[in-house]
Amino acid sequence: MIQNNITNTIKTSSTTQTDNVKMQMSKEDLRQNKPTRNEYLDKPKTPLIVLLDNVSNSYNIGAFIRLADAFAIEKVIICGAGALSISDKKMKKASRNEAKWVTVEYSDSTTVSLQTLLDQGYTVYSVELCHQSIDYSEVRYPTKSVLVLGNERKGVSESALKLSHQHIHIPMFGMGNSLNVSTAGAIVLAECANQIRKQ
Repeated sequence: MIQNNITNTIKTSSTTQTDNVKMQMSKEDLRQNKPTRNEYLDKPKTPLIVLLDNVSNSYNIGAFIRLADAFAIEKVIICGAGALSISDKKMKKASRNEAKWVTVEYSDSTTVSLQTLLDQGYTVYSVELCHQSIDYSEVRYPTKSVLVLGNERKGVSESALKLSHQHIHIPMFGMGNSLNVSTAGAIVLAECANQIRKQ
């Protein structure tokens, strides 16, 4: 009986202590290990580029900018004649102001941008389900990689696919054939960035 009372007292005390401490980290906690704003801007980024091939939805573009900041990658290139400006209100809202920490470039031509990157020694991977595409998780991504993600309805353009070193896809085990472009991008980007960072 005495032993049970002691055990219950210990459990109650432990629970009370736990209840008083929040498990979720506050913004102040998260900031402790972050560099200053100026330090971050000068900090070398992961040599990985995301190229958006005629992605038109402002929320998707904003999501990629947030991802680029999260993984501290080199830059995002937004391609297409109708490419949205960073001043677009919806995109600003979707990116939650992370755009000020990310290098964003605009281009009228996906193929011109890709050819420039190829000439600079980048390896290009298009995220698209193709006849010869392979599981994204089976790839060993080198430094200086480019991930190409395509239009919400049409996917990566044929011209961009022809300039790619490899076509990669995310295996789908349900009845659906594809994911939202920013969701797919997050999955592949996480794998690619983590591999490159460990090299």
